[in-house]
Amino acid sequence: MWDPELAELERRRELAERMGGAERVARQHATGRLTIRERLAALTDSWQEIGALAGRATDGGFTPSNVIIGRARVDGRRIVVAGDDFTVRGGAADAAIHEKQILAERMAGELRVPLVRLIDGTGGGGSVKQLEDHGRTYVPYNPGWDQVVANLGRVPVIALALGPVAGLGAARLVTSHVSIMVKELSQVFIAGPAVVEAGMGESVTKEELGGWRAVSAAGTVDLVAGSEAEAFELARKVLAYLPQSAWQPPPVLADPADDAGRAAPELREIVPRDRRRPYDMRRVLDLVFDTGSVLELGRRFAPSIITALARLDGRPVAVLASDPRVYGGGMTAAGADKTARFVDLAETFHLPVVHLVDQPGFVIGTAAERAGTIRRGARALAAVYQSTVPWASVLVRRVFGVAGAAHRPHSRYSLRVAWPSGDWGSLPIEGGLEVAFKRMLAEAGEEAAALKAEIAERLEAVRSPFRTAEAFLVEDIIDPAGTRPVLTEWVHDAYATLDLGPNPAARP
Repeated sequence: MWDPELAELERRRELAERMGGAERVARQHATGRLTIRERLAALTDSWQEIGALAGRATDGGFTPSNVIIGRARVDGRRIVVAGDDFTVRGGAADAAIHEKQILAERMAGELRVPLVRLIDGTGGGGSVKQLEDHGRTYVPYNPGWDQVVANLGRVPVIALALGPVAGLGAARLVTSHVSIMVKELSQVFIAGPAVVEAGMGESVTKEELGGWRAVSAAGTVDLVAGSEAEAFELARKVLAYLPQSAWQPPPVLADPADDAGRAAPELREIVPRDRRRPYDMRRVLDLVFDTGSVLELGRRFAPSIITALARLDGRPVAVLASDPRVYGGGMTAAGADKTARFVDLAETFHLPVVHLVDQPGFVIGTAAERAGTIRRGARALAAVYQSTVPWASVLVRRVFGVAGAAHRPHSRYSLRVAWPSGDWGSLPIEGGLEVAFKRMLAEAGEEAAALKAEIAERLEAVRSPFRTAEAFLVEDIIDPAGTRPVLTEWVHDAYATLDLGPNPAARP
């Protein structure tokens, strides 16, 4: 009875599968990029499209909408996916794209499942050519942006830049918990080279303007992949650390391969006695957390601060640390921003925080003052002190000043242990001595050097971390080799106390 309509339905579905047509698909492949349907097949175990019939019918033909959405499974977990189809109008907006994007956002948020955005194009209002078609302009607005923002507090949002991404597409990319781009294949910018040249008189290539080197160093993206396949694998890895939603705990591996009680004797030798010498903090992470589980985010941005996802006895945790090879591990203005955002991620998805502390304090100097380091540093301090997730701090070496005070939320219980290499205070003795004893040294004249050495020797005598432990100003000093067993014991208690649900302390 309904054979004509069913035949038309099948015809339209087949036309939608062709996307922008053979010529434009070939053009997409010629740039080294997959089509959106190939991407969805590569990312997911399976997926079910929603809204395939949205688009514009023409005489004897059909142009599909240039965004594809659907429900999917990734490693068995339910997610929502939304992807731009660059073969149809370069991924720019058409009559149906807004409603489909909004539906994907609302669906993920209300079904309480992660959202993955595959972004390739502007995703915005399109070209000025359309003004003649419409016969008018419009006042800019972002339809459904309330859903985009709300999802930051509800469900994990992973966004991938898989081609040139500009304008609203770039905004959709960064309004996520973790963003990923592909070397040489994708670029991210507010406006492309032609617009920049016309508006600013600056002639640059796409790669110079928004290539992976510039964008990852600016902190615009969190991860950089060498290929689309690697980008999809990174998306799957990130999802494996995060819960389905803020109402659920992070996923725990049922049978972790690593030994929870594994000691690491190498840690006893890793911190040099010479306090001016750096060491490899990432090696510390590898030895402490489950083998192969450390996934660093934002490595090229604010590199003195390390942020990573990892596991302890199969349980996901958020890891903060400093890299003493960059500014001695000191906190920069950008490092403060990086810290605050990462703590908010942990807070949103109930990830216990492990902080491996070697913090000499804020980076100082005129450049630091021009960057507003103290204001942005205070914001990081607020994020730490407002956090409610379980927290463990391991004082590896230095803990100095206001930045050092951000090593844990002091107003509530947290696990805190120190290594014998611990060194802390308001200022390092090396920098604070001359300030504190300035007048005395000035009056000493030719004896100033000898007096300075004598004062330094006296201060060194009280510098021992055991003096601090005697006063119970640090709870425990441990053998570095036993750090992992201490933390794996703690993480079981931490997971038993998680307070699930959207967290008002977490900021989008």
